[in-house]
Amino acid sequence: MNVFLLAGALTPLFWFFEILSIVAFGFEGFALFDVVRRPSRAFAAAGKQTKNLWLIILVVAAVVGLGGILTGASIASSILPIAAFVAAAVYLTDVRPAVRQFQGGGSSSSGPYGPW
Repeated sequence: MNVFLLAGALTPLFWFFEILSIVAFGFEGFALFDVVRRPSRAFAAAGKQTKNLWLIILVVAAVVGLGGILTGASIASSILPIAAFVAAAVYLTDVRPAVRQFQGGGSSSSGPYGPW
């Protein structure tokens, strides 16, 4: 149970951490959505871990983030939501920029709407 609820009051600090948890979950969801969109071979071409590994990491991170919001185990009371946010932050700051360079499969004769 949440430490703040045991105190018997929903303090401003409780709402601050609740909003922080929701924002962190948004980052985790965005990272998960982004990894699904990227081609598998882009991860190998960028020299990063495989797409499947990042999918597993980010699915677990999103589930932990959502569980933290629903159960009230906010960032202030548990290490798991922090670890979930760190996993998403590593993907978004390190892996995503490297993988974005490889948009997948276009040829040199591509126009703005696809191959000629």
